[in-house]
Amino acid sequence: MIRNILGSIVALAGAAAAVLSPFRDWYDGRLGRNYRVADLVNGISADSNVITGVRPGLWGSIWLPLLFGAAVTVVGVLLRSRLLVAFAGVVVLGFTVLWMVRQGQATGSLTVASDGTGLQTGVAYAAGGAALMLLGAVLMPGRRAGGSRLRRGDRNRPYAAPGSAEPDTWPPTQEPGPSVQTSPWPEPEADPYTGPGPSRADQDTATYPVQDEGPEGRRPPRP
Repeated sequence: MIRNILGSIVALAGAAAAVLSPFRDWYDGRLGRNYRVADLVNGISADSNVITGVRPGLWGSIWLPLLFGAAVTVVGVLLRSRLLVAFAGVVVLGFTVLWMVRQGQATGSLTVASDGTGLQTGVAYAAGGAALMLLGAVLMPGRRAGGSRLRRGDRNRPYAAPGSAEPDTWPPTQEPGPSVQTSPWPEPEADPYTGPGPSRADQDTATYPVQDEGPEGRRPPRP
């Protein structure tokens, strides 16, 4: 349970970072949402959107696949599915790496500089979010539907009687099966009374009450 909660929190944190990454600078002060999804296929034209002022719509930018990965992560957390969360992490990481490849082709190289040029925080958000999603998938134990379904089936299945190799013993063990008692007579039962019996001396000196006879039934005294 604790692993599931921890993995879910880590995966959701990664999804949030991936969604926010296009609103940060990715390269040379250019926001991630200014890159189109088509640029990842056709190639990135360096600074074309900055110069002309033409920007793609939010739903046509690379924010769309990152949002898709975040949505899959949420569904995977709700369903406690490690595969869905891991798939979302692979999607986000794949689009981030693909963007880096296209950006490197457009500029000739990828650099990180202290003056704010080159790769910036938006890429770190996207890559870090993908890493957190994959880490969350590893931490989550996932659903064990097969095991729980099997246990429910075993609970409803009738108890199988043991074979002759496992006979029942006396006293009974509440389990069906052949008994080791081979005599045709009933099995002996213990006497419920376990107290001490009277001694021999007490039996010899024991007196028994005599019923008193009425006046008519008395015999006359002997002379």
